[in-house]
Amino acid sequence: MTNSIYILIIAALLDYLIGDPWNWPHPVQVMGWVISRLTKFSLQLCQNSLTQRLAGILLGIILIIGSGLVGFLIIQSAKLLHPLLGIAIDSILLASCFAGRSLRAAALAVLEPLTAGDLEKARKILSNYVGRDTQNLSQAEISRAVLETVAENATDGVMAPLFYAIVGVFVPVVGPTPLALAYKASSTLDSMVGYREAPYTYLGWFCARLEDCLTWLPCRLTVVTLALLSGKPMHVWRICRRDAINDPSPNSGWSECAYAAFLGVQMGGTNWYRGVAKYKPLLGDAIYPISATSIQNALQLTRYCFLVWLGIAIAIFLIFPNR
Repeated sequence: MTNSIYILIIAALLDYLIGDPWNWPHPVQVMGWVISRLTKFSLQLCQNSLTQRLAGILLGIILIIGSGLVGFLIIQSAKLLHPLLGIAIDSILLASCFAGRSLRAAALAVLEPLTAGDLEKARKILSNYVGRDTQNLSQAEISRAVLETVAENATDGVMAPLFYAIVGVFVPVVGPTPLALAYKASSTLDSMVGYREAPYTYLGWFCARLEDCLTWLPCRLTVVTLALLSGKPMHVWRICRRDAINDPSPNSGWSECAYAAFLGVQMGGTNWYRGVAKYKPLLGDAIYPISATSIQNALQLTRYCFLVWLGIAIAIFLIFPNR
């Protein structure tokens, strides 16, 4: 368990200092490649709702269990060559599961031209990170899109992988990385096939539901952590109980609402997707307008949450080193 704690700390430092270097192979890219090909094969082979649902279940099981197992075998093979190599590979793989630095870089990439008044460039960069139409967004709408992206991805891109890594620390033999990779596979599946629209309506239903279930507890723990950090836990919780339940997503609405309540801003409203308007429930109270400062504060809050959870994991280990 001692090595697992060290790996957790090293991975957190790697994500904070380096993130995902450009042109380096990334586990999520491999997952995406496999998902893309298996999805294409499944859609060609399965022509009705039942067989597509069954194919979706099989796709989820193969990717999620397979990702964790492959990660485990790679780490064990590296350990056989040299213990330090095993720690290094383990730490690098785990760091790839954390998206803290990547999330910050994406937000700042949009904020830079936005604060300079170059809306066209801000819209173009934003389109790389969100699914909504960006070509006609105003400055306020761009800011809202960035903050919503930060708040939503703080849970499934940062806190949930950390949660499963911490759980893995206390699971004998497994370790932190395989569980984090398995969750990352679930999240990647959801982002690629977890849609109600054709052609993924039936193929992606299992992956979408499973990701909702796996994210449910980390999301609520993130909300509780944010509420405690705010110094007004009952206020944050009240706003979430009032607004988050109206969001169709069982997790993103809670995550966004917690940030909105903490920052005193309002998220949600009308978004356009391929020319079709889609209304999302309003989350939080519009005490302040969403600004670059709001987004910076949200990024800082995510880092604080990450450090709190990491500190708790280390404290538990120090108190119960042999458990």
